[in-house]
Amino acid sequence: MADSLEAVLSVIRERKSVRSFKDGDKAIPKETLDAIIKAAFAAPSAVNLQPWHFIIIDKRDILNALGDGLPYVKMIYDTPAAIVVCADSTISELYWIVDCAAAAQNILLSVEAFGLGAVWTAVYPQKERISFVKKLLNLPENIIPLNVIPIGYPKGTNKAKDKYKAKKVHINGW
Repeated sequence: MADSLEAVLSVIRERKSVRSFKDGDKAIPKETLDAIIKAAFAAPSAVNLQPWHFIIIDKRDILNALGDGLPYVKMIYDTPAAIVVCADSTISELYWIVDCAAAAQNILLSVEAFGLGAVWTAVYPQKERISFVKKLLNLPENIIPLNVIPIGYPKGTNKAKDKYKAKKVHINGW
């Protein structure tokens, strides 16, 4: 139990945003992508409504089009895959953002556990980015893209940042 606890905490502490990749043509195994998606489905959601939808992109022309059309997704040119996290706004009007953010975090953590790299690139709430992704991926009107997560093989050594700040921890009130 102690070993598995340390393994989980290590993945959480070591998660980092990776923006530099190599081997962009080396596919990520289907089993790995399946496991990453299953981790996303394990996220909590308000009233367990699970408003999320996940689009796995592994075709080079679509990955490149995302890089061409979104300002902060240029690293996608060097990744073999990406996951677009979306929500069905008719299922959850109020909580879809936090629900999908929890699922996206599970994606990022599972990518780290596999020794791969990823970065959250925002689509929502920028209207022009939302429109672009909806058109490119032919999304129905009620499906809203939250983010694009490029996934690949990290280039070089990426270190996690120590983000802990004791002054932001409060016990029993402010």
